[in-house]
Amino acid sequence: MAWNEPGGGRRNPSGPPDLEEMLKQMKQRLSGLFGGNSRRSGNAPGAEPVPTGGIGILIGGVIVIWALFDSMHVIDQRERGVVLQFGEADRILDPGLKFTLPRPFERVERVDVTQVRSMSSKVAMLTRDENLVNIDFAVQYTVSDASNFLFKVRNVEETLAHVAEAAVRQVVGSRSLDDVQVGNRLEFTSEARTIMQRLLDSYEAGINVSIVNFQDVMVPEQVKDAFDDAIKAREDEQRAINNARAYAADVVPKANGRKARVLAEAEGYKESVIARADGEAKRFNLLAEQYRAAPEVTRKRLYLETMQEVLSKSPKVLIDGDQGNNMLYLPLDKLVMPPPPERSGAAMTPGGGN
Repeated sequence: MAWNEPGGGRRNPSGPPDLEEMLKQMKQRLSGLFGGNSRRSGNAPGAEPVPTGGIGILIGGVIVIWALFDSMHVIDQRERGVVLQFGEADRILDPGLKFTLPRPFERVERVDVTQVRSMSSKVAMLTRDENLVNIDFAVQYTVSDASNFLFKVRNVEETLAHVAEAAVRQVVGSRSLDDVQVGNRLEFTSEARTIMQRLLDSYEAGINVSIVNFQDVMVPEQVKDAFDDAIKAREDEQRAINNARAYAADVVPKANGRKARVLAEAEGYKESVIARADGEAKRFNLLAEQYRAAPEVTRKRLYLETMQEVLSKSPKVLIDGDQGNNMLYLPLDKLVMPPPPERSGAAMTPGGGN
């Protein structure tokens, strides 16, 4: 019996399974999956046979479309894509439209490398002088290497917390309690950040530490009052030092100004005295020449000039009467004036100097 005659699809109980029957069953199952008629086509008289090539093309098209879409990856500007080839990191995709092999051959893990992540912790530490202090610090970081960040360290947050605590302990343990409390915190945080970055680079963690901040530094409650008093005393000392420096900054320039003024006045006086002496010397030389030329006239002239100079400074008034009686008049305001103090050597007689 031919394969397309009625009853040809029956299975011979004593022989091997019929191939035609198996193909028909497979067609029916595929038709049911894609919305076709679930009845067996061989039982319907006059039914057209289902083409087997169309189903294969449809399945192949679906697979191609899925592979195409699974191979396309749009990487954002903030992200980096780590390509895993059979589960192993192979390469890093930069921003843009990228293509890879479809799964399960290659898979892409996206990592945001611009996001600023943070962690904080509060621990008790010992200072160099063996004082206990509570440090509350925070760390901000970004991803520098997406591949190392995903696969080099098993637990990034825990590793970062341990590294940060170790770095802060090293910084605090190398300083006294006073330095930690009132010292330059910018210097402390910069040193802690350097230590953290060096440790993370040795672990190949793919992390870039941006900021380390000491949010709060507190001593235990048992010694807080005593430490506050010490801080207040230190502030008073610093305030007194600042006041002294301000006073010195105000007084020293004034003193320097007065010094410069006195020096200038002394220099001017020196120049004036020298000039006056030179002038008198020249005048004396001229008078000497005139005296040698006319002694009598020169003596009379010198006498008159001297009397004029002396009388112009004297408060006495000489009154010449009509009868020739001259009277010396002293103003009243000069009579009530106290006598001038005696100068040294005033008790000497006119001729006692010799």
